[in-house]
Amino acid sequence: MDTVKIGCYIAFMPAANTKKTSPRSRSYHHGDLRPALVEEAARLLGEEGEDALSMRRLAQNLGVSRMAPYHHFPDKHGLMCAVAEEGFRRLLEMIDGDDFLNGRSNTRSGLRAFIDNYIRFSLDNRHYYELMFGARLWKVQQPTDQLREYAHGAFKGYVEKMRRLPLVSAAPGDALRYAQVSWSTLHGISRVVIDGIYLQSDAVSAMCDAAADMMWRAFQPD
Repeated sequence: MDTVKIGCYIAFMPAANTKKTSPRSRSYHHGDLRPALVEEAARLLGEEGEDALSMRRLAQNLGVSRMAPYHHFPDKHGLMCAVAEEGFRRLLEMIDGDDFLNGRSNTRSGLRAFIDNYIRFSLDNRHYYELMFGARLWKVQQPTDQLREYAHGAFKGYVEKMRRLPLVSAAPGDALRYAQVSWSTLHGISRVVIDGIYLQSDAVSAMCDAAADMMWRAFQPD
């Protein structure tokens, strides 16, 4: 998808399917039930909200015993933390594969493409994204130690990518600040789109262009 297409992608993004699905009839082994629980929990959160999510509902939807989810998660909170963990795993996968962050496209257009990649990630994974950066897990309740490790690991990975960029290496001590400010900028754009504050393609595309210009200027050594 070209960078100029991101606005249209956002504007015409299909609405979530609120149609309830019937319980799945397949059987699960111990090793593959956990990811299935996480995926189904994310789907329920996105389509019906947190009130619809329960361990019993998950078991029913996946066609397993009521106690089966408890073999993997102690409670609903632990399950929701696992959803956020999966989101950070996907985010780190995107970071590891991005051309700009990995020095394969050290241009302003490469930076612009990375901005689109991040926003596209937040939209494609918005059910995960809500928990990854929401107060539900980080403020209202305490995140699990494992979630903290996933979150901190994703950000550390991003900082390391910044530190290795030729544009930043002239001032290596600033890599952390570049990472903090650029991530905050991309997160802010993602949030106003996810929350429905900005959905017009032209407005979103203009914001992404402005972010690319500001970040590109900041990356240039004095």
